[in-house]
Amino acid sequence: MIPFEEALQKVLNHTYPLSAENISFMDSCGRVLAKDIFSDMDMPPFDKSAVDGYACRLEDIKSNSDSDNYQVLQCIESIPAGKIPKIRIKQGQCSKIMTGGMIPEGADCVVMVEDIEEIDTGLIQIMITKTARNICFKAEDIVCGDKVISGGTIIQPQHIAVLASVGAVNPMVFKKVNVCVLSTGDELVEPDIIPTLSKIRNSNSYQLMSQLLQVGALPHYGGIVADTESALQSAITDNLEENEIVILTGGVSMGDLDYLPKVLKDMGVDIMFRNISIQPGKPTLFGMKGQKYIFGLPGNPVAAFVLFEILVKPFIRKMMGITKPDPLIKLPLGTNFERKKSSRKSMIPVKIIDGTIFPIEYHGSAHIQAYTHADGIISMNIGENLIKKGAPVTVIQLKH
Repeated sequence: MIPFEEALQKVLNHTYPLSAENISFMDSCGRVLAKDIFSDMDMPPFDKSAVDGYACRLEDIKSNSDSDNYQVLQCIESIPAGKIPKIRIKQGQCSKIMTGGMIPEGADCVVMVEDIEEIDTGLIQIMITKTARNICFKAEDIVCGDKVISGGTIIQPQHIAVLASVGAVNPMVFKKVNVCVLSTGDELVEPDIIPTLSKIRNSNSYQLMSQLLQVGALPHYGGIVADTESALQSAITDNLEENEIVILTGGVSMGDLDYLPKVLKDMGVDIMFRNISIQPGKPTLFGMKGQKYIFGLPGNPVAAFVLFEILVKPFIRKMMGITKPDPLIKLPLGTNFERKKSSRKSMIPVKIIDGTIFPIEYHGSAHIQAYTHADGIISMNIGENLIKKGAPVTVIQLKH
């Protein structure tokens, strides 16, 4: 049995990055960028108006302060967005311009439309003595050749806008990892079947496939495997051919029908560990054969859920090119929390209420219902029996 921290390090040390592929930027949300994205143009590509108004010269506006009468300007052109101005602005002139319109030569500011008064056809009066320039200047946001998105970024909707702006319509992203999920046990039936006495519904596989979807992997359901060595070996062998990872639940412990460790050894799988000093989740296995991986998770649903979140998920994220860990938050505990045994690291579901952490009561590793109320998970280290009220606690947040 090894400490969880050592198990996590072993897992992360034995991953490898998947290959990359070019896909349409409209299909890339949630994918991990494999190469930096650089701009192919200045942004903005020209000086443009930030407001609806009149492009003119600052000198003409300043002259208002030296006179009892406001300056009257001749409007010589109308410039909507997308039109190239034709006439240069000279003293006493202006051009009506829309937001996003290209600033005409000779103009160095835009007076907002609410700061002018139309006094005759083609004539306006400036009703102020000073103004902001109201111009978005060429290349003030991005210079051609600038890196706009770094490799390793998980593409979000705001990145899609940047990809579109710089013409990166086929970005290179890491491929998704294919993961097969198997559940072992003669006691299992599928969820649409009413269990007879001594049987239970298979919930682990569907929970794990949903967690895989959430992390961006491609889950494949391999079904329920009978409690025989031959059935187990056949299922693992077949599914390793089509997937980079196989996750099994159940059959990992020390019972008479817990065949997984023996079957994997017979298959030539290098088992890196098969027990972790953690609660829940002690009977957790990790093995590899070439560049194929096997995780054996406990059959109890809470243990399977938690070990996926803290062990399997970081492995898959790294495999798909995600270099940044999930952000953690630190909040105060709202009540004393005590446990009797401290020989293993303990993972505890918690609720976050007004910025304070409260442990959720749960009745062991089969009580998955407790996690439907959880906002996160906290841990108590080996040898730690008490966390006092008000103590800052690190929380692994669960997505909702």
